[in-house]
Amino acid sequence: MLDTPSEPVISLQDIHLTLGEGASRVHVLRGISLDVKMGTSVGVVGPSGSGKSTLLMVMAGLERVDSGGVLLAGEDFSKLDEDGLAAFRGRNIGIVFQSFHLIPNMTALENVAVPLELAGDADAFSKAKQELQAVGLCERLTHYPAQMSGGEQQRVAMARALAPDPKILVADEPTGNLDDETGAQIADLLFTKQRERGTTLVLVTHDTGLASQCDVTLRVRAGEIVSAAKPSNGKKTAA
Repeated sequence: MLDTPSEPVISLQDIHLTLGEGASRVHVLRGISLDVKMGTSVGVVGPSGSGKSTLLMVMAGLERVDSGGVLLAGEDFSKLDEDGLAAFRGRNIGIVFQSFHLIPNMTALENVAVPLELAGDADAFSKAKQELQAVGLCERLTHYPAQMSGGEQQRVAMARALAPDPKILVADEPTGNLDDETGAQIADLLFTKQRERGTTLVLVTHDTGLASQCDVTLRVRAGEIVSAAKPSNGKKTAA
């Protein structure tokens, strides 16, 4: 567990999760406990099948645990039904996926406006435009995903995740589909926006160099956190 001096924005208490049925049933998460303070960046690394992406999905409210406590921003997930969980997620959690998950028949502006419209924001398109400008896409507002590069699509996805001003931003291999140079640019932008807004970032990545840029790096193996390390390069940490 991370040692945090104030109330954590993410608190996991002895969570267990199994997936599959019968002989294919797998105990994916095994008794994980974790506290993360607001504004902290956490990198999660581990081999394929270790449970790191499932752990991220639990934090995002996209997977229900079998047992244990999941509290985000003071909200107990066990007390929320699916509609309540979706509403909470829309207000408090931004998600960036490896494969962008943009809506193909919507422009960049429309894609970013979607979560704001769902939340009933009357200024959805104005705010969406500001978010796209903030990630360097002021000239791509009316472009569709197929008309943009992978890096540009990920910038749109990032703007969409940040548009509701979430307390928590989760990113699952956000540079995994990009070349090294573009991936580095996206990573720099991700950390810059996280610091500017004081958002808590949980980043799953196979890139240990990228994870080392976070305040804390968690190593996951066989559904358990096996280590929690702060960077050794003198960087000030927030955890």
